[in-house]
Amino acid sequence: MTRTGALHMQRAGPSDAPALADLANRAYRDWIDVIGSKPQPMGADYDDLIDKDEVWMTGPRGMPEGSLVLRQEDDHLLLWSIAVSPGTQGTGLGNRLLDFTLARARNLSFSEVRLFTNMKMQSNRDWYARKGFREAERKMIGTKHVVIMTRSV
Repeated sequence: MTRTGALHMQRAGPSDAPALADLANRAYRDWIDVIGSKPQPMGADYDDLIDKDEVWMTGPRGMPEGSLVLRQEDDHLLLWSIAVSPGTQGTGLGNRLLDFTLARARNLSFSEVRLFTNMKMQSNRDWYARKGFREAERKMIGTKHVVIMTRSV
C-alpha cells in the first residue's frame, strides 16, 4: 500500500477486477448520453489491465471508491482511466488521485503525464485544464473523437 496524504492507495490484484469494472460502470454511466456510447473504461477488461498496467485503487476491497489505470509508455506516463464512485464525487478524491498520478510519474522518472478524453466531455477537459493539462492533439480512437492532453511533472 502507498500513501499520499490521507489517501491510501493499493495495487489491484486479479480478485479486484469485478469491483473495478463495477466502479467504472458507475463512475462513467452519466457520460453515455453525452457521447452517444459507453466510455472506454466501461467496456475494459480489468483482468487484462491489472495484468499489463498499473491499476491502483482506494477504499475497501470489493467496494473501491476510486481507481486509476496508469500505463508506462516510452516517454510518459499515460493516465488511461481515473474513476471516482458517484457517492464520493465532489469530495476531492479525484484531485488526490490526480496528485497520486503526478507523484507516481515523478517516482518513475517521467517528466510528462498524458491522458485522452472524449471531445464531448467538456467538463472533464475543463477540470484537467484547471489542473495544468493542456490540449496537445485531437484524433480518432476507434469511432470516438478524443483530445490528448499533457502536463509536465
